[in-house]
Amino acid sequence: MPFTPSTIAALVIASSFAAGLNVYATVLTLGLLAHAHWVALPPGLETLASWWIIGVSGTLFAVEFVADKIPGLDLLWNGLHTFVRVPIAALLAYRATSQLTPEMQLLATGVGAAIALAAHSSKTAVRALVTPSPEPVSNIALSTGEDAAAVGITWLATQHPWTAASIVIVLLLITVLMVRWVMKALRELWQRFRPAPAL
Repeated sequence: MPFTPSTIAALVIASSFAAGLNVYATVLTLGLLAHAHWVALPPGLETLASWWIIGVSGTLFAVEFVADKIPGLDLLWNGLHTFVRVPIAALLAYRATSQLTPEMQLLATGVGAAIALAAHSSKTAVRALVTPSPEPVSNIALSTGEDAAAVGITWLATQHPWTAASIVIVLLLITVLMVRWVMKALRELWQRFRPAPAL
């Protein structure tokens, strides 16, 4: 499917969200699809089809697949990946829009980074709520679901960009509502455990 400026915008929206969940799965999926000639990526993303990028992203995806399912380590991993997922999502958006005007390219880069940050932040917040549970099943199921969502959204973005972008927009709205709920829950928790003022 040839990418037009409008479908590139949809690809940026969807792939940025997927990168916020799991950037290595997103890059690996795009690279494998392009390498197998199942999709022709926008010109700026053609390098993702190289074997060294596929190999590095595949290795890091395997490491994240394990690390993200270990309670405690997953919080540290996700915290550190604030400095990986968001910049790489911004870079993907920048490269995907290389044939657009510089102004549109910078706008796409900013939008890509913001979407990735929203997805990453919601993932980290949910993980912080789930990780303390004593049983490991919920943590493993949540992590596996995030991996599957990253791969699924990325694939859908290459086949039906506007469908993928529409799904992401709905997920972003849910994220905004969820963040408000988490902040309210944290405020109530703080009020409950705040020490009483000294008399």
